Amino acid sequence: MEQEKVIVIDFGGQYNQLVARRVRECQVYCEIYSYRTPIDEIKAMNPKGIILTGGPNSCYEEGAPTYTKELFELGIPVLGLCYGAQLMNHILGGKVEKAPVREYGKTETIIDGGKDSLFAGVEDSTIVWMSHFDYISQPAPGFEILAHTADCPVAADANEEKKLYAIQFHPEVLHTVRGKEILFNFVRNICGCAGDWRMDSFAEKAVEEIRAKVGDGKVLLALSGGVDSSVLAALLAKAIGKQLTCVFVDHGLLRKNEGDEVEGVFGANGSFDINFVRVNAAERYYAKLAGVSEPERKRKIIGEEFIRVFEEEAKKIGKVDFLAQGTIYPDVVESGLGGESAVIKSHHNVGGLPDYVDFKEIIEPLRNLFKDEVRKVGLELGLPEYLVFRQPFPGPGLGIRIIGEVTAEKVRMVQDADYIYREEVDKAAKAYKDEHGVEAPWMPNQYFAALTNMRSVGVMGDERTYDYAVAVRAVRTIDFMTAEAAEIPFEVLQTVMSRIINEVRGVNRVMYDLTSKPPGTIELE
Repeated sequence: MEQEKVIVIDFGGQYNQLVARRVRECQVYCEIYSYRTPIDEIKAMNPKGIILTGGPNSCYEEGAPTYTKELFELGIPVLGLCYGAQLMNHILGGKVEKAPVREYGKTETIIDGGKDSLFAGVEDSTIVWMSHFDYISQPAPGFEILAHTADCPVAADANEEKKLYAIQFHPEVLHTVRGKEILFNFVRNICGCAGDWRMDSFAEKAVEEIRAKVGDGKVLLALSGGVDSSVLAALLAKAIGKQLTCVFVDHGLLRKNEGDEVEGVFGANGSFDINFVRVNAAERYYAKLAGVSEPERKRKIIGEEFIRVFEEEAKKIGKVDFLAQGTIYPDVVESGLGGESAVIKSHHNVGGLPDYVDFKEIIEPLRNLFKDEVRKVGLELGLPEYLVFRQPFPGPGLGIRIIGEVTAEKVRMVQDADYIYREEVDKAAKAYKDEHGVEAPWMPNQYFAALTNMRSVGVMGDERTYDYAVAVRAVRTIDFMTAEAAEIPFEVLQTVMSRIINEVRGVNRVMYDLTSKPPGTIELE
């Protein structure tokens, strides 16, 4: 039986992945495709529904991303979001123009119709997230207005007979109070999806598929110790055991004790019956990074050196049949292979390692999963929670959390400061949960310490010091595309500051990074 799915057609919107995630939360499988995808390919996919994303353009301008009118004549329900809503109306004969008043942020919206379809269960007045310069000034023929705001006469409209729906706001973000219900109404009720896509059967199916594909062949995996590669290692271990060799390159830029933790899970004393090789290459990396301070150059050196080390180990192993990669769905999308919003990361790009390793094929069992889905698989496979819920960690590791040149001494400082910071935040968060029974409202999604390149005068005891400043960062975010500084209690920050200055040799100042994303990034480099 063919798996039912909804597809997202991406017009360059920043929330394209979030839309797909929200659909999957409705237990409906969802994939992202560029607006450049031909209509025949869309038809061949036989989707139950189609969602058009937002985008930065004006749909009436020459050269703006668009799609063929045939899309709306397939008999498949279509939901346009923001730019997608404007484009739908524009293509079908409505009018879109520059709005006299730009709407941005939380906006009260009045629901005028669609109470038994798209807006079923939604109050007559609700808060949504708006972000638009243009607006639909005149709905397309056959469309009726379903919602409006004080400044936007068409916050939503629809041709219910043809199951075409357009909404000016973003239901996928949490700021839209009833956004989940609106998307549920579309994918489950309007599209008629059964909602039978579940994660609990993924591991079992993946194990069967891996065994069938690999047979008695050998598989090689570059194990970084991050969530994705660790879950992949556990999945492969369950499927093929000793046919798997994991090469763990410890580049000396991991968090404190992290290398030993990875070896503890996957090494000889761990619970997985695989071939595990740990390469301690810290000194080699430090030598390559000596005197280099430019961030992108550091990233390239770290990436290139990993390839060299991995190549040497692969040659020792000999011929393998398959190379496994921990590619997940956001990697696919961000590398331009899925949606339109391509932001290729210089330290993690799909396509992975070059073809110097002698293998027949790359296998990527996690390539259709989002991070939260990967974590669920990890728990199902018996990986420890501290590994499954490990914070996001960049490919170049602490190399980009040290501003300026990387040295062994600087790595020690940032490792120790980071360990103290995470320990105190975790301790405070646990105390709050024990007392109140719920997670602390300030609990960050990512928090770490970075070493700045700034040195300043301080006083410790009776002596003047001239040491480094550490910046501690903590952000709250839904999708890591945007983020705000977490409001960690001041007394926790005071404890962190005191411990770092007292316990980390070479540091005499601690600063808290309040920068949001945008304009900043989550990482400092």
